[in-house]
Amino acid sequence: MRAFLTLLGSQLRRDRWVLPFWIGGISALGIAVASAITTQFADEGERASIIAIAAVNPAFLFLRGLPDGLSVGAVAFFQGFAFTAVLAGLMSTFLVVRHSRADEEVGRAELLGATPVARSMPLAATVVLGMLANAVLVVLLALAYVVGGLPVEGSVVAALAVGSVGVVFVGVAAVLAQLMPSGRSANGAASAFVIGAYLVRGIGDALGTPSDDLLRVTPNPISWLSPIGWGQAARPYSEPMLLPLLLVLGVGVALAGLALALRSRRDLGASLVPERSGRPAARLGGRSVLGLAWRLQRATLLGWVAGVVVLGAIAGGLAPVVAQAVAENDTLARLIGSLVPGTEAETADVFLAALLGLGGVLAGAAGVQAVLRLRAEEVEGRAELLLATPLSRTRWVAATAIVAAASVLIVTLALGLATGAVLARSSGESPDVLRSAGAALAHAPAALVFVGVTTLLFAVVPRLTIALGWGLLVIGLVLGQFGELLGLPEWVQAISPFFHSSAVPVVELDVAATGILLAVAAAVLAAAIVALRRRDLTA
Repeated sequence: MRAFLTLLGSQLRRDRWVLPFWIGGISALGIAVASAITTQFADEGERASIIAIAAVNPAFLFLRGLPDGLSVGAVAFFQGFAFTAVLAGLMSTFLVVRHSRADEEVGRAELLGATPVARSMPLAATVVLGMLANAVLVVLLALAYVVGGLPVEGSVVAALAVGSVGVVFVGVAAVLAQLMPSGRSANGAASAFVIGAYLVRGIGDALGTPSDDLLRVTPNPISWLSPIGWGQAARPYSEPMLLPLLLVLGVGVALAGLALALRSRRDLGASLVPERSGRPAARLGGRSVLGLAWRLQRATLLGWVAGVVVLGAIAGGLAPVVAQAVAENDTLARLIGSLVPGTEAETADVFLAALLGLGGVLAGAAGVQAVLRLRAEEVEGRAELLLATPLSRTRWVAATAIVAAASVLIVTLALGLATGAVLARSSGESPDVLRSAGAALAHAPAALVFVGVTTLLFAVVPRLTIALGWGLLVIGLVLGQFGELLGLPEWVQAISPFFHSSAVPVVELDVAATGILLAVAAAVLAAAIVALRRRDLTA
């Protein structure tokens, strides 16, 4: 027991800055959403209008979740739960992989294995740390909801729903850390599971059945394929139910047990998914630093492309459903007309613009992840070997930055082409493909800014690159998605590059804003290259 507590304390000490950032940020988002709903939607008539629109509009259901009544708490849960659950899932997966597969890569696990501790004990400590982190998140998030003006009982259940989703992904990440050959691949696979859970929940909710009074929506059974859908079924502010949360917790504990069993039978550094051996001789692309950067990123990029293609297919498939829902409901058309002036087709375009904007965030994540490869190369000693050759730091960083920028463009283009292809199939109009591709690429400049900023962080504060790189992307997403709901001043929302992206096809492309974003990205990247030449390599 003493050895276990020592391991747990050591891991907690390593995360003494990262975990408070995650937990505090999620709790702050909770109190902000709760406060915004209680102040901006205090009138029941306003809440009824919003819920009525959402109940019959697959766009709202896909992005936000299920309406479940007119109470302030129910509206706040509808607006914020899905996104908060995604953040809890990402916090949990990064934590587990950081202390398991990533430790094996850098040699910490080998040092622990030389001591008289059980093979699976470090992973057990990691699982317990993940569950404790989610328990603390539950307490602080419940307090945040209460401080924001929501009922105490419902706030506790809502926080438990978020924490239980986090526990599931503790188990998912623990299993993937045994299956995947590297920390990078384990992180990518775990993050894909989190995003996949959000998308599956979104599909099930978008296909749900609204009640006659348009106050509630019963989800399609597809939602039950997602742990986020299970947490949503707790209905904390209408008819609180703990049974779905017990199911979520049970799955998380079972997955954690499976991971421990796998770890006890697996050799250090081995994986159930073997890493493919490289070729004995490099091809033409592998003989340059740019080719090396591309080879290191291409598998991860393929995963991002596959994800956005699925998102694009969903966007293209649901857009006609949105238009049909508006066409068949005059009341809904008037309600939407009061919020988004225009025709039915323009209303469907709003849905497409929202999902393409989400795709822009995913493209930014792909670019940030590519840049973070630089830090992994530096910490694990491979950068030192590369820079011992005539290769300059400028060329090394520039090659990765080019690949990161290409990743952003490829992801946005893949999203637009997939969306347009599905739209063209349903409408029979081939121009939809080019139109959707252009609309998706409109979000690339904002994503490129995050590529430049993350590169600058690597040059200036290398040890904080990973935490700040992902953290700033999340902040940009929150300001872009929730800034207006939270009633933030426009200048605060404008801090996020996503605020300046043109929501094509709803509006015309803002050429000036696009040019400024590209100029900022280039300037920040140039500053990063200059700064990197003035610092030493760090461990």
